[in-house]
Amino acid sequence: MKRKHGQKPEYQLKIARERIAILFDEAEKAAKENKDRARRYVQLARKIGMRYNVRIPHDLKRKYCRYCHNMLLDSRRRLKKGVLVVECKSCGASLHYPYKGKRDYLQKA
Repeated sequence: MKRKHGQKPEYQLKIARERIAILFDEAEKAAKENKDRARRYVQLARKIGMRYNVRIPHDLKRKYCRYCHNMLLDSRRRLKKGVLVVECKSCGASLHYPYKGKRDYLQKA
């Protein structure tokens, strides 16, 4: 199958997705000890996603603050009228995610 002009081959996209997943795993491990290293891993994962035009999976997007790129391990989570509000303790940003029904979102990442 032909690929579009300027688009990366599928094997490169697969490797990029794997690297993003690995970097997020390492960021979770490092977040407990060294927040700067965890932040760097998240930045690298985002950069790989942008370079190869690969989306970061939905579940991984909710694990870091989109403003300061820190992992949301020590965040405050609240439910308000069908919206999960996650407050980053590093920068104070509030992230709003809609939800329906299940309360699985309250579990810490």
